[in-house]
Amino acid sequence: MKKRTSMQINHNGVVAENSFDAIVVGSGISGGWAAKELTQKGLKVLVLERGRDLRHVVDYQTTMSMPWDLPHMGRSPEESIKQQSVQARTGYTVQNEGTAYLFVKDTEHPYIEKRRFDWMRGYHKGGRSITWGKQTYRWSQMDFEANAKDGIATPWPINYDDIAPWYSYVERFAGISGSVENLAHLPDSDFQPAMDLTAAEKILKSSVEKKWNGRKVIPGRVAHLTAPTQEQLALGRGKCQYRNLCSRGCPYGAYFSSNGATLIAAERTGNMTFRPHSIVGSLIYDETTGKAKGVNVVDELSKQPMEFFAKIIFVNASCVASTGILMNTKTQRYGDAGLDESGSLGRYLMDHHLGVGASGTFEGELDKTTFGRRPNGFYIPRYRNLYQEGKGYIRGFGYQGGGTRMGWNRDILGFGEDFKKQLTSLGPWSVSMGGFGEWLPYKDNMMFLSPDKKDQWGLPQIVVDAGYTDNELNMRKDMQTDAAEMLEAMGAKNVTSRGSDPALGLGIHEMGTARMGTDRKNSVLNKHNQVWAAPNVFVTDGAAMTSANCVNPSLTYMALTARAADYAVSELKKGNL
Repeated sequence: MKKRTSMQINHNGVVAENSFDAIVVGSGISGGWAAKELTQKGLKVLVLERGRDLRHVVDYQTTMSMPWDLPHMGRSPEESIKQQSVQARTGYTVQNEGTAYLFVKDTEHPYIEKRRFDWMRGYHKGGRSITWGKQTYRWSQMDFEANAKDGIATPWPINYDDIAPWYSYVERFAGISGSVENLAHLPDSDFQPAMDLTAAEKILKSSVEKKWNGRKVIPGRVAHLTAPTQEQLALGRGKCQYRNLCSRGCPYGAYFSSNGATLIAAERTGNMTFRPHSIVGSLIYDETTGKAKGVNVVDELSKQPMEFFAKIIFVNASCVASTGILMNTKTQRYGDAGLDESGSLGRYLMDHHLGVGASGTFEGELDKTTFGRRPNGFYIPRYRNLYQEGKGYIRGFGYQGGGTRMGWNRDILGFGEDFKKQLTSLGPWSVSMGGFGEWLPYKDNMMFLSPDKKDQWGLPQIVVDAGYTDNELNMRKDMQTDAAEMLEAMGAKNVTSRGSDPALGLGIHEMGTARMGTDRKNSVLNKHNQVWAAPNVFVTDGAAMTSANCVNPSLTYMALTARAADYAVSELKKGNL
């Protein structure tokens, strides 16, 4: 892979050889797409990753490990959890010995919580595309209109028709399995065959759809290959093996990740230079042109400063980190406001609130079981404030859940032959569902840079000050009650509902803080994801989101990135960038 070495003078008057057509900051889901699209369009692209190089397949340390292969039978030791105390808050990251190495040590990467904010991070090639949940849903026209309709925050500058062809484009490459449902508020994707519902889930489906008009139980829509295309096979990807060890890294490339798909495609062009251990602190802003001409980088290992230059820059470091880069870019034109004149940079932080739902047991269909370990479940699309009114809140929520047979590790008391027989036999079905609710964009939910505390690389620490309102609390009451009612409707026993106070970050879907908008007075980005204050800079990760919806956002990041890359290259060729 050959880099371009044009003789460019950096802002200190030193000759720079580190020049490219484009720079992509971050190699996660959106960064991987930016790399793929820009390199395939002929640009020489530098991809900067702040963490280590995690090579596809060979560096997935535990992907083939059985529980007895792990030193502590899968449970992380207390000392490790102390080093990753924030990462452990979700319950499925560092407390699982098989995945702990894919999340940061919080002791090495501190940030400041004025109010609780669960910031889950994976600093390595591919980022959180290695460990994401893979649930992939399109937004609808209703979702893009919601802010304007409700008079909240600022309107989206795009609508469904603007992004629909890009949804199709990224879906065909990534591979999305799901079922056609013809729901206006949850548009169908270009699907590969859906993963089937289990016997218990089918009982839930028939019971719920019979009792409540407008409620549906459908297979989850996931970025797993069930019928790989020739393009996907050519990348070395294969069909899902139903191991359900996805968060350890998929050696079969069956689920979509940057490492197993987009970065492979980018590398094969010969136009990508990948540099790990490269922490971008800020952009290099040209006061004369009003554009960014490069990035300031600190080497993670040597802690030495460096500069890289390019005509266009895609900032895809993830929501909070991308906004931090814009904030830390000081200019004469915008002063300490970073690259923003709207006053919205760092504000309107959002997530999906979860941790609320219900579970129970179902004693029917005992002559049926499941095939393999399906890495998916059922999905109940939003119905509140569509078919049924919410109680004291606007917007809505959906549910993700599953129904599987209970095994030997269920609670069983006894002794003797009968006890042994129970331990070696499948138990009843366990059915559980958890809600994903929309968090509204509030101005006072913010992040900013600490004026005095720095990290070990000399960069300002991130400060987060964000919380919830009655809209979230009232929604959670419905989420909890409805979940229990639906399980009871199917005949489930021992139904237990659960709920807690919401916490931003727990959904690992942080969004906002550098939102898209209709003009430079109400937003950081325009309808093409360009920074108003530096039009050759594009932000297409979660920071760009203007509202949160109640569905997983990664598919929308992918589509926005492909769309923005197409526009950026077109404008570059026209001489506008």
